[in-house]
Amino acid sequence: MSTKISSWPAATPMWVDLGVDNLAAAKGYYGDLFGWDFVDGGQDSGEYSLAHLGGRAVAGVGPKPAPEAPSVWTTFLASDNVNMTAQKIHAAGGELIAPPFDVMESGRMALAIDNVGATFGVWQAGTHIGAERVNEHGALCWNELHTRDFASARAFYSEVFDVSYQDVAEEGLVYSTIRRPLDRREVGGVQHDTGLAAGIPNHWLAWFASDYVQGTADRAVELGSRLLMPVTESPLGRMAIIQAPQGEVFGIIDAPRIGE
Repeated sequence: MSTKISSWPAATPMWVDLGVDNLAAAKGYYGDLFGWDFVDGGQDSGEYSLAHLGGRAVAGVGPKPAPEAPSVWTTFLASDNVNMTAQKIHAAGGELIAPPFDVMESGRMALAIDNVGATFGVWQAGTHIGAERVNEHGALCWNELHTRDFASARAFYSEVFDVSYQDVAEEGLVYSTIRRPLDRREVGGVQHDTGLAAGIPNHWLAWFASDYVQGTADRAVELGSRLLMPVTESPLGRMAIIQAPQGEVFGIIDAPRIGE
């Protein structure tokens, strides 16, 4: 377990939020699966709620931006200056879906599409730092970009966030961990995903820790999910990829010993 009370260093994937059609159903699903409680963001939040675990924020849940949009988990990367990061996104071949704007006193954010078509968010902390608990059951533990264009994606995030990479040597896997500029700590990953089905865009995948991956996967199925990847052994522990009843996809994995 790791508890966070100060802002995350720049380039760290530090928050995820979910956009869905049926907020009540999503809250019931994740409350059952991960033990989350929900705190309403207030009158000006647009029905956005913070998911809490042990009294601390771990994720956000809100309505989809448009009825035709898919239900997805969006990964946010930390920035010390969202305006400057937005300029770098444009210069590196990305596109801004939502230019930088203030979210009350919580922080300043932007939404973007990278140069390979994956959507992500950028967050500059105000009163809200992002995830306050990580690497424990029901909390965020890893974020990785799945892309058909490995080299271009790596070049983009290096240019925008000044990250470096560490290649992972494993047969049949083309994967690099992302090292943030502050201390070169590994905080995320990029995978050359040659198995992406036609029509599935390059995307960021959020992983949540589980104390019992098989049990969590079984419960997810009971709640109406389907397993896109069944429970599988990996060097980091057991893992599975789940598609929830409203269509969003996320991973679960034995709590990896990954620092903040």
